[in-house]
Formats: sequence, structure tokens, C-alpha cells
Amino acid sequence: MASAGIRPGAAEERTLAQAFARREDWAFDEAYRRYGTLLYSVALNVLHNVQDAEDCVHDALVRVWRNPKTFAADRGSVRAFLTVVVRNDAISRLRASARRGRLAERLGREDEPAEEFEIDDFVQQRKLRAAIEELPQEQRQPVLLAYFGGKTHVEIAKELAEPLGTVKSRISLGLRKLGAALKEGRP
Repeated sequence: MASAGIRPGAAEERTLAQAFARREDWAFDEAYRRYGTLLYSVALNVLHNVQDAEDCVHDALVRVWRNPKTFAADRGSVRAFLTVVVRNDAISRLRASARRGRLAERLGREDEPAEEFEIDDFVQQRKLRAAIEELPQEQRQPVLLAYFGGKTHVEIAKELAEPLGTVKSRISLGLRKLGAALKEGRP
């Protein structure tokens, strides 16, 4: 029979909390066994995506376990602590995803550059080709797709499976390098 004021299992929870705070491996396994479904439900309720919820729980638990100062047994139960950690991580992920979405949308609305590479001079064409060949592959490929393939930055980002901002940055850097190479008169 449990003593007054102490619910059944409270001693077990206290033992788990102390072992969890001391980073005992069994405590991590036991916490996951006991609360994994709850933590997943919390993450899924915020993120509304199965894979994101699984990743959230995994990443939050690994981060907590790797940082011994995150949990103190005297501050509460392992269940409550992990629930708050996973919920906060899920909210942070949701906000970061929304920020990335707004940024991609904003970048997608920006006008594409209207520059064309129409060079009638054979020598200039040869210099341009040589300058393009000198570009690193991660800059050369999007420049070629944009200016010789006629693709938009959004199409290039999808084709290369790269973020739109990365594609735009690489094209911009590649164009600056091409401009510098052509000004120097390199073949």
C-alpha cells in the first residue's frame, strides 16, 4: 500500500529521474520505452507529419542525452521534462519551416535577371567558354542551366534539388567570376 501523499510508481519515477540525471544508459532506454509514444504524439500534434515527428523525437532525445546539464532530477519528472523538450523542439521546427517557406516564396517572386549572353565576336565566345570551364561545378551547372538552358531559378533549384537561395547565390557568384575573368582578358 502506498503511503499518504505518494502515488504508486512515484518511487519508480524518482529512481528513473535520478538515473536519467546521472546518464545511466538503462534510464534512457526506460524513458523512451515509457514515454516514446507520448513524445511522438506531442510532436505529431504540432508538426502534422509522421517523419518530421519521428525526427523531432529522435533529435530532441539525443540532444538531451548528450548534454548532461539539461535535466536535474530535483526539477521534476522525466516525463514532464521530455514532453516539454519535444514540444518546444517541434514548435521550433515548425517556425523554421515556415520561415524557410516564406523566404523561398519571396525569392521565387523576385524577377529573374534579363541578361543574355549574345556574343557575335568569335574571340569573345572562346573567352567566355574558357571562363565558364574555370568555374567550379556547383557554379557552372546553374549558370549554364540559367543562361544557356533558359531555365528559371526555381526550375534550376528543383532540378538540382538545392534550395532556391543557394542556386541564386551560386549563379550570382559564377557571374561575378565570369565578369572578372572576361575583364582580365583571360582566354
